[in-house]
Amino acid sequence: MGCSDTRGKVIVDSIHGDVHLRQREIEVIDTPSFQRLRGLKQLAMAQLVYPSATHTRFSHSIGALGTMIRILTAANDNGITLSAEAQENLRLAALVHDIGHYPYSHLMEKIDRVRLMEELVDERRPAKRIINAGKSDYPDHEEVGALIVTRQKDLVQAMGGGDRAQAVADLFTRSKAADPQLSKLIHSSLDLDRMDYLLRDSYAAGVPYGHIDINYLLNNLKVSTQQVVGFRGKALPAVEHLLLARFFMHRVVYYHKTIYGMEEVCRQLLRRVRDRDGNHYGLPVNGDEIKDFVTSDRLYGFTDAFVDDVIRKAVEDEDAVIKTLAISVQARRPPALLKEVQVCADMRQSCHAGALFLRDVRSKLEIVADDFKIPLGQFLLCDPRVAVVKPPRQSKASEMAHVRPEELAAWVSEEEEADVKVFDDDTSEPRSFVDVDHSLIAKYAGYSLQIFRLYLAYEKTDRRAVVTALKERVKDWGMP
Repeated sequence: MGCSDTRGKVIVDSIHGDVHLRQREIEVIDTPSFQRLRGLKQLAMAQLVYPSATHTRFSHSIGALGTMIRILTAANDNGITLSAEAQENLRLAALVHDIGHYPYSHLMEKIDRVRLMEELVDERRPAKRIINAGKSDYPDHEEVGALIVTRQKDLVQAMGGGDRAQAVADLFTRSKAADPQLSKLIHSSLDLDRMDYLLRDSYAAGVPYGHIDINYLLNNLKVSTQQVVGFRGKALPAVEHLLLARFFMHRVVYYHKTIYGMEEVCRQLLRRVRDRDGNHYGLPVNGDEIKDFVTSDRLYGFTDAFVDDVIRKAVEDEDAVIKTLAISVQARRPPALLKEVQVCADMRQSCHAGALFLRDVRSKLEIVADDFKIPLGQFLLCDPRVAVVKPPRQSKASEMAHVRPEELAAWVSEEEEADVKVFDDDTSEPRSFVDVDHSLIAKYAGYSLQIFRLYLAYEKTDRRAVVTALKERVKDWGMP
């Protein structure tokens, strides 16, 4: 773990240097429930493009604790007084905030949101979901994390009992039982999670886009008389840089065409085998089974290797689409990108090149698939989106109308988290970042980059010729 000293133990972290641990934190880290995070890669399949991006949720969690320690030190230096209990709970919440992640993290967590091409081209003809019909979707990783923290005996004991475990879970899930300002130190635009993963992911991938000025940000924390945490006005450029860093890391790393394409192949594979006969593959078939799974001893094997085993079995599947998807992942051959349309516009805008491209995919792709004698399910459509900065709590009905129902909760949550507070020199209470007239970045509040991509997973020997012909066939899709 690291070297010992009179204060306990020290972990040497590549981003934050020495992270000094308290005894309770040592006991939490040593539990099997926490050690599982060593088997979860932070960036799923990013190592396909960035070979050194193999860091784990374990190292990120240690880094989150290191960031929280720095935040608490800066808070104390800047007049933000917290009780010893509140500080201990915040440190523990930082340490375990990601303990509920699925294998390959968000990849597996979001398979209920995956749109199969059969469903996309004809919304009246949804793909069969016999096993999962009428059952709950997979819960998000924060809900799973709360279950693990409060119901896995090793963690409850390490934290000092059920009351402490529940208080910690309330913080990282932003429960109404937790202080909302304290929760924002765990999850928000100024949070420790983002400050660590931007620095760590940038360092591991070898790109400069996530290099934020964390020291200046922390040194300019301020608390109002109403206990609202924000930044001094002079730190506005560093705040803008933080928000831009998130935007560019999504554009360059998280949404990279090869990385995102391969992850989409895996998402589609998992959804297909889960919905058809998940139990055959050992996959929990719905949210209820996930909850049972993570509160049992089976949790310890719920790592990336769990999904790797599903992929190995699926390579022999009798279904042509499932088999093709599985071979693509196992052989690390990304799907071919047939067409990409990038749109940077106000999120309220519904008529743009991406919408036209989506229209053409829905109306024409089935004919193209028949002409090439390729199963429709081997075509994948992705449309990841990242906002420059969202205006918090200002969404109108017209904006929300363009958000898919299954994404609405996440949309609202993300908007609330985007509300960075900034103090003017002559005010005792801060105001929202997007209300600062002289902020260049705030001018783009509500704008997003959305990338529409059509891929093909194809493993036959004539792949090159088929892909070339298909690119020619779809090259004009999306044109007005």
